[in-house]
Amino acid sequence: MSLVYDLMEWFDRHETGLGRKLRFCRDVMFSGLVVPLTLFISTMFWTLFWIDRELVFPVVYDQLVPWWFNHCVHTNIAIVILIETILQARRHPTHYKLELWLTGGAGVLYAIVYYSIFFFAHRWLYAVFGIMTWWQVCLYQILIWTSTFVFYYIQFPINRIFHREEVEDQKQVVQEQKSGIQNGGFTEQTNDSVLKHRSKNHIESSSF
Repeated sequence: MSLVYDLMEWFDRHETGLGRKLRFCRDVMFSGLVVPLTLFISTMFWTLFWIDRELVFPVVYDQLVPWWFNHCVHTNIAIVILIETILQARRHPTHYKLELWLTGGAGVLYAIVYYSIFFFAHRWLYAVFGIMTWWQVCLYQILIWTSTFVFYYIQFPINRIFHREEVEDQKQVVQEQKSGIQNGGFTEQTNDSVLKHRSKNHIESSSF
């Protein structure tokens, strides 16, 4: 989707109806799914890995999964998000309610997956759940969902840090338009001012 939109922008077709729909879907999915889930996965994985790697990535996995693949899955994803944040201005939600539904829905669906695996296969997908009692699992699940929404909300202030100057320029343009200052400080004559000049000249010419 992003690639198609970039190609349309390259050929100056991004302002068409299809281009606007693609941009809307791209921005909503990025803010509602990609950012919160990516930051949650990277943060939670490396936090648990630092505490006890056996909880998320046992040593035996090293024989099957190379170290670089582990970083591709759990480290590089956060770096890509940071690069995208620096390059692309998304200072506010594109569709607030829809993005919240995507964030919450993805969290619930993924929880259904690993709870279903436990109830049908009697084995936790992540070992960290195996060392907890059920009330601790419930608290941990609440922490997972809460942190996901926290990551959703903090992405916009972080984005405004990198794109602050652009925001200030827009505010300055709006202020200049309200003050009647346009075109680098040169004001254009409005219809009212033209009529005033015409009426004044008409009065002066009629006095002779």
